[in-house]
Amino acid sequence: MPRKGCFVRNVNPLTNHAALCYILKGHEQSLNMTTAIKISSLTKVYGTLAALGGIDLAIEEGDFFGLLGPNGAGKTTLIRILTTLLKPTAGTAAIMGLDVVKDSALIRKMIGVVPQAMTSDLDLTGREGLDIYARFYGMARRDRQERIDELLSMVGLKDRADDLVATYSGGMRRRLEIARGLVHKPQVLILDEPTIGLDPQSRRVVWELLEKFRASDTLTILLTTHYMDEAESLCNHVAIIDYGKIVALDTVPGLKRQIPQKDVVELSVTVIDMEKAVNWVSGQTGITSCVVKGNDLVVSADNGAEAIPMLIGGLKNMGALVSKVLLKQQTLEDVFIHFTGRPIREEEARKVSFILGAGIPSKWSR
Repeated sequence: MPRKGCFVRNVNPLTNHAALCYILKGHEQSLNMTTAIKISSLTKVYGTLAALGGIDLAIEEGDFFGLLGPNGAGKTTLIRILTTLLKPTAGTAAIMGLDVVKDSALIRKMIGVVPQAMTSDLDLTGREGLDIYARFYGMARRDRQERIDELLSMVGLKDRADDLVATYSGGMRRRLEIARGLVHKPQVLILDEPTIGLDPQSRRVVWELLEKFRASDTLTILLTTHYMDEAESLCNHVAIIDYGKIVALDTVPGLKRQIPQKDVVELSVTVIDMEKAVNWVSGQTGITSCVVKGNDLVVSADNGAEAIPMLIGGLKNMGALVSKVLLKQQTLEDVFIHFTGRPIREEEARKVSFILGAGIPSKWSR
């Protein structure tokens, strides 16, 4: 029998659910939990600088979770703690029920990581790079070959698998590194600003690739980014981090509902009785205000896209002719400005170190 307090491991690296149990006081506690990542009062202090100021966060299994914030907000520090590269000053973080400090060796076998920096070996072919990484996890040769072929097809690199990585574009290298992070079928995939520095077309290709993987209800994805459109396009839930603290957390629609700004619909109309039109529009469900601006009705709505057909139909019944409609929808940029008081900076990529992260101040890093 194993001693109390030790881990018993019976893991098939090719399954998404590692069979792990913890022997505590003679009782086995199953780790088949619905919470994939649980963070409690997590703090990291460098001298007098609090890079993380007591974060609490729970990410459910199968979620595509976005961590949004500018460089220096604390994203990379949090990622380095979750990937066992950095110990917190205080608080706890757990992945699939395992503590990131006490159980770091086991956690490294359960997670896949795509760091900010391009780390694929330029002197190897794409296939060779994946094969070496799979060997780190003790995968048998046949299993490695099958998994690598599957991933190369999924990321669109099957035809370039035996070419040197040095001949790949930046977008191709990033897709290869996503495949590398998934080669051992991890339970949690951590992406630290995976599209930073890529051109818009390559970013879209990476997004489409990640959309393929989000279909799995067992793989949990944690994405850090400072690209608003990226978080809005991919993530089920988003947390905004600023100065080492979580300042907002919800689904994307939920975050938008938390701010006073609404969607704005401008309708250019010809109407006999403008006052009557304003009174009617203002009384409709989901409409928060309606004012006249020249020949236009400026309408504030909870959901502008849904309101437009109703507004056009109702105004038409009143004898109005709608000649033009403009819609300005809320964005995560609006949410970020509301909670932080400033717009986010979408900075250009630069050389980074996965150990130190991006945007490192000369003395300390967040």
